[in-house]
Amino acid sequence: MTISEQDQIKLRDPAAPQHIKRPHSLHRTALRFRRRIRQLTRLKLALLKNVGNHPRRLLLIGIDLVILTVATYIAFILRFDQFFPLSEIAPFIPGASITIIFKIFLFYLFGLYRPLLRHSGLEMLEIILKVTLLTDGIIVIFSSIFAPAILPRTVQIISALIALFLIINSRLTIRSLIWRTNDITLMSRTLQRKLQDWQQLERQQTRVLIYGAGVTGYQVSQSLNLERSYDIVGFIDDNPTLKGRELSRMKIFHSSEMGQLIQECQVNQVLLAIPSAPAKRKARILERLQEFPISIKTVPSAQEIVSGKVSVSQLRDIDIADLLGREEVPPEPHLLKADIAQKTVLVTGAGGSIGSELCRQIAELQPKHLILLDSSEFALYSIDIEIQENFPNLRVSPYLGSVTDADYLRQVFLDEQVETIYHAAAYKHVPLVEGNPAQGILNNTYGTYITAKTAQDCAVSTFVLISTDKAVRPTNVMGATKRAAELVLQGLAAQPETQTRFVMVRFGNVLGSSGSVVPRFRHQIAAGKPITLTHREITRYFMTIPEAARLVIQAGAMGKGGEVFLLDMGEPVKIYDLAVQIIKLSGLQPGRDIDIQITGLRPGEKLYEELLISGENVQKTQHPKIYAAVEHMLPWDALEPMLQQLFTAARQTQVQPMMQILHQLVPEYQPQHSALTLSQTRVR
Repeated sequence: MTISEQDQIKLRDPAAPQHIKRPHSLHRTALRFRRRIRQLTRLKLALLKNVGNHPRRLLLIGIDLVILTVATYIAFILRFDQFFPLSEIAPFIPGASITIIFKIFLFYLFGLYRPLLRHSGLEMLEIILKVTLLTDGIIVIFSSIFAPAILPRTVQIISALIALFLIINSRLTIRSLIWRTNDITLMSRTLQRKLQDWQQLERQQTRVLIYGAGVTGYQVSQSLNLERSYDIVGFIDDNPTLKGRELSRMKIFHSSEMGQLIQECQVNQVLLAIPSAPAKRKARILERLQEFPISIKTVPSAQEIVSGKVSVSQLRDIDIADLLGREEVPPEPHLLKADIAQKTVLVTGAGGSIGSELCRQIAELQPKHLILLDSSEFALYSIDIEIQENFPNLRVSPYLGSVTDADYLRQVFLDEQVETIYHAAAYKHVPLVEGNPAQGILNNTYGTYITAKTAQDCAVSTFVLISTDKAVRPTNVMGATKRAAELVLQGLAAQPETQTRFVMVRFGNVLGSSGSVVPRFRHQIAAGKPITLTHREITRYFMTIPEAARLVIQAGAMGKGGEVFLLDMGEPVKIYDLAVQIIKLSGLQPGRDIDIQITGLRPGEKLYEELLISGENVQKTQHPKIYAAVEHMLPWDALEPMLQQLFTAARQTQVQPMMQILHQLVPEYQPQHSALTLSQTRVR
């Protein structure tokens, strides 16, 4: 089917009269615009050159060229309701080309090829709509005035609407593709980064076995799953019925498989999640774990978790008490509260290891008023802040002063109406006191004498002295001064007119106190230094600070006056074996990673300690961990003159008389080293 000349006239302008023929006019129009085509072509080349460095713009221009061409052809089809071969509409191709190129030029001028994709969808559509409508309006007006035969107006309008629809869809499609590409690229980079992070994390992660498949073990696993630094291998439990089951999507293994698991899974750490297990069971488990080069952590005790002080996830190093396997007897509530509840209680040496723990225990027992006394400003400040933060409703009064200042103590006791005193102030480091005997006597013995006498004068109800096992057959100045302090209280308690109940509590080393071997060993291991030990066979009694404080409070409540109470310290511990265990618990091997060096006994140091002088006069009490000893004593009339001579010699640093009087007071004092010579060279 061909287009007749009359149909061609209709195609040019449907409004033109039917009897007018315009083939030559169309030819002349084509010739006339040939030059314009060349000019526009040059402009187009310049335009392409200008955007050559922007591939995205060139892509959009190419897409729009295709869209405008297709839109024009579709407009012909829709206008005349039939398909035409390109050969039959060839006369309109030059005009259509001019229109398309001119539209592209106007699109460029009006900013259609600027980076629109950064705009939101509605903003981009608004820009495209404005630019295309403005451009098509200019084209229609321009062609109607200057070149009415270039294209039929209806074709131009239909073409413009189709082009608008296709351009909008093209931009949306490109936007979607770019976003998807960016998403894929971003996802790829993210996955690659995650893979690198996972690989690095896997190298840095601690591979963990949780010992205990109970509620606590489950809670620990949930907490550790939130931490990127842990990789949980599974659970270990002694219960054979749990073997093969799963907890928190991790397998439960029997404890007999622990060694194989540690080796095959390259476990770095075992977490003990058995806070309620008996102490002896924990000790057996730890003994088995020491065979492997792993570190061991534990959850807080059941008592701490129940009290709400700590959470299950607060992992900590193994407490040496777990190694000792000591079973703590539950305290007697009436003994704990007897001298404390609703009373004014004063603690001397409140900032020290024992004194601060006494303050914590006392604060929980609802005293009316807690008084903190210490000569160290920093120590006093620290315990004062801690008690006030943890017990905001408790009345707390810090006093900075010395136990040797009688006038100061009298003022405090009377002003505050003190009812109970726990006397923990003392110099306790054996080598330091051995080299400074005068200060040891003045602080330990004279300080106790002044504090106890002042308490008696002020009618304080109860006075409890914190003593030590080093007071039993002492071989050093520190032990002798503490035994002399016990004699002071025994003498005062024997006076018939006294209204104060004087009680002494004697116990051994406490774990974690300042100067204790345990924190020193841990510090040496952390620094990568050898552990230093004075003797391979040296033994000591050990007790945790909280247990010691609770027993001191209970013992103080049981005394009638003048008793020396002994705390059941369990079996003595060989310090060398303790050092080996601490090294292994740190995931290291003795002799390979950390050496143990023997330095020799220090002046005044014993190989072993005792809790009782005679070994015979000991009586049971209502508490299974507390015993009462009947020790020899001196009548006050005989004791006080000797004390005054001792104090005078100490104030004047008369070393030889001072040591002679101390030996007269404590005849069982047998120094293993030349303490007199040492003190003469180290008097301060």
